[in-house]
Amino acid sequence: MKQLAEVKRIHSLSNGSAGARSVATMLTTEGFPMSRYVANKRMKELALISCQLPLHRYKKTGNGHLAIPNTLNREFAADYPNQIWCGDVTYVWTRKRWLYLAVVLDLYARQIVGWAMSNSPDSALTAKALRLAYESRGRPKGLMFHSDQGCHYTSLKFRQTLWRFQIKQSMSRRGNCWDNASMERFFRSLKTEWMQTTGWRSFDEAKAAVSRYITGYYSLLRPHTFNGGLTPTKAEAMFENNLLTCDQI
Repeated sequence: MKQLAEVKRIHSLSNGSAGARSVATMLTTEGFPMSRYVANKRMKELALISCQLPLHRYKKTGNGHLAIPNTLNREFAADYPNQIWCGDVTYVWTRKRWLYLAVVLDLYARQIVGWAMSNSPDSALTAKALRLAYESRGRPKGLMFHSDQGCHYTSLKFRQTLWRFQIKQSMSRRGNCWDNASMERFFRSLKTEWMQTTGWRSFDEAKAAVSRYITGYYSLLRPHTFNGGLTPTKAEAMFENNLLTCDQI
């Protein structure tokens, strides 16, 4: 069928990036009139999909601004593990919908100490990531948690979780992404080193891939410049060994 052949040709020329609208426009420009509806139908028949990620938009919230100080103030070096944690939320594509990943990072060695994934970027997600971090690290005391001003961190539910764990809260200034630069760098590494350009096929595949990156590659194998080339796990182990040596002296 001529339409199928033309749609396949244009999609191939675009290196798989063209969607139905672009396919229809390009064919019409070439003198082969086609509507977006027909192009979409033919692409489905051919099992063709656009490899471009759709634009992402967070839902707006009506929550008022909370006056929580930026106590961290871009001082991204901690003296010991479980002194300062940072958190943030990003999104990943699964070819059908966006999934959201909340991560908690220990600033001492840039170790990921907790993370969770969900279909919604809400306070249930961020509270779960924080709770997992808190339990996995042995319920540390005297801890500070820093994040941006997203509603999933300013909500009553999340702040109650901080109060319950006796964690001090610090927040970036509005519109200053570099106030949480360590998290921005981690997400950049995850997406450039590990995430497929067309997204993962399902929630389970995305979760398994993120788990392999965080608990395997990033923590155990990937050298980190901040740690002088050591992995986060090795940097923390060195701290513990030095502490044990000092105690024995």
